[in-house]
Amino acid sequence: MTPSFIHLHLHSEFSLVDSTIRIPELIQRCKALGMPAVALTDQSNLFALVKFYREAIKSGIKPIIGADVHVEGADDSRSRLTLLCLDHSGYLSLSKLLTRGYLEGHRGDHVAIRDQWLAETNTGLVAIAGRESAIGRAFAEGRDSHADILLNQLRRRFDDRLYLELVRSGREGEANWNAHAIALGQRHSLPALASNDVRFLEQDDFGAHEARVCISTGRVLGDPKRPRDYSDQQFLASPDEMAARFADLPGALANTVELAKRCNVELTLGKSFLPDFPVPAEHTLESWIKSEAHLGLDKRLQRQPLAAGHDLASYRARLDVELDVIVRMGFPGYFLIVADFINWAKKQGIPVGPGRGSGAGSLVAWALGITDIDPLPYDLLFERFLNPERVSLPDFDIDFCMDGRDRVIQYVADAYGRDRVSQIITYGTMAAKAVVRDVGRVLGNGYGFVDSIAKLIPMTLGICLDDAL
Repeated sequence: MTPSFIHLHLHSEFSLVDSTIRIPELIQRCKALGMPAVALTDQSNLFALVKFYREAIKSGIKPIIGADVHVEGADDSRSRLTLLCLDHSGYLSLSKLLTRGYLEGHRGDHVAIRDQWLAETNTGLVAIAGRESAIGRAFAEGRDSHADILLNQLRRRFDDRLYLELVRSGREGEANWNAHAIALGQRHSLPALASNDVRFLEQDDFGAHEARVCISTGRVLGDPKRPRDYSDQQFLASPDEMAARFADLPGALANTVELAKRCNVELTLGKSFLPDFPVPAEHTLESWIKSEAHLGLDKRLQRQPLAAGHDLASYRARLDVELDVIVRMGFPGYFLIVADFINWAKKQGIPVGPGRGSGAGSLVAWALGITDIDPLPYDLLFERFLNPERVSLPDFDIDFCMDGRDRVIQYVADAYGRDRVSQIITYGTMAAKAVVRDVGRVLGNGYGFVDSIAKLIPMTLGICLDDAL
């Protein structure tokens, strides 16, 4: 069947302030509704990207990558724009904009990008301007001529990559903006997109969504003065439901499908991209790691005795077997980089742990100074750490003294390039006890009552409410 509508503006639970949608449930719902594609446009982040991409591809649904961004103008005005990635260059552009926003654009409880950054970095990006865009806000303030100026500015930047968003969710100001956007589109030959600005999966989820918003804003549901920025219509409506809402604008529905066809980002997951480790001119990575490992083994064995039942030949035979696997799997640079910053830390007097986990089973790691445990006396297996059937990078569990850890990270960034070094991100989730207390608060229940319920939840790590019930 030919699709009639695609959702191109949707937040997930990774938009920490205003969505309850979880990625697996989103993809399941899209499949049930017969949607061949869906976009994820979380607020100022791509945190859900890998999870979303994998789930969508696995289910035969086309993932469209994007984000909602706060934009600051030269006059410090603030607006919002939805950006979608057409291709890999667009993904890189969006990544650069969001990274710069987190480094330079913190504004209270959110991050923003400067309008000038968007002018400089927009290759491969589609811009969708809606009611909360600079154009929409200028119109809402009665500055129609200024709205036209802002529109022309966006057109110069995005050319045929600019769309106007139409939403009919029953919120204040939508009807006026839609009428204005349609007129703008006709006057400037700009395509309009039907949208539902999705924040939850089904209409019945609106109450839970409002509680989530209240938790993030510190309000209670019964507060008559709290902002009412959302409506119960912002659910993942089916193509038929969207067709009914926009029966008078079939072109706005069709444009979502055409834009979805334009957005084609393919990600390479599970492949490691490592910085080049500098080796002497007469060596390759393979010959250098073999040379360093044999030299390091000789130094180790000069300082401590051989393991019982082993001689120098058996040590060297084990070392060569490990080196062959490391070279065959393309990991010599990885071992050399890890050895480099560990040995640097030791020379700087920064305490480093002896090595934990399966990495302690590697004789090469011991010879290079990565670990301080000879695996042979304890019959530790290299194959537990790395073998030809294992396709991912092996993990080294390394402990640095907290007082010197930042210096080690700085060394790695200086040695291999700041743009080649990253740190693992962790996401805060709402644990069972905490969420009961938070929801009880926004419902207006007394602390003692809510606390008595929360204390009934067992102290089991990672327990969910279903299990607790």
